[in-house]
Amino acid sequence: MKFTLTDQGGFQTDLSFGNLRVSGNEELGFRPYQLMVSSIAVCSGGVLKKVLEKQRLVVKDLTVDADVTRSEDAVNRIEKIHLHYTLTGDLPEVKVQKAVELARKNCSMTQSVIGSIDIIETFTIKHPV
Repeated sequence: MKFTLTDQGGFQTDLSFGNLRVSGNEELGFRPYQLMVSSIAVCSGGVLKKVLEKQRLVVKDLTVDADVTRSEDAVNRIEKIHLHYTLTGDLPEVKVQKAVELARKNCSMTQSVIGSIDIIETFTIKHPV
């Protein structure tokens, strides 16, 4: 990937899906921390869905809420991300818990930040009516 400085002070890159603008100013592009949290949340959720499908469990819906804690020092680094999965389907709690643990071990984004960012995962199962 090649990132080019824009006239407004952010950076941009052209990827196969389209143009990505990144800036410390939210009005000019995605903020770097938003992209990092998004990568971790989406990778984790996607791997979780795959693990459940391999167990022949049907996930009718899946959302991931990410609550971010950043340090109050000058760097404002990400200290903790709490991922809460809300799954809809006839899913046994024990199997979902094991799938969450397995997904954590197989998500490349989560594994990339282990030891630097505390990642906490919880879930809620909604059973269809």
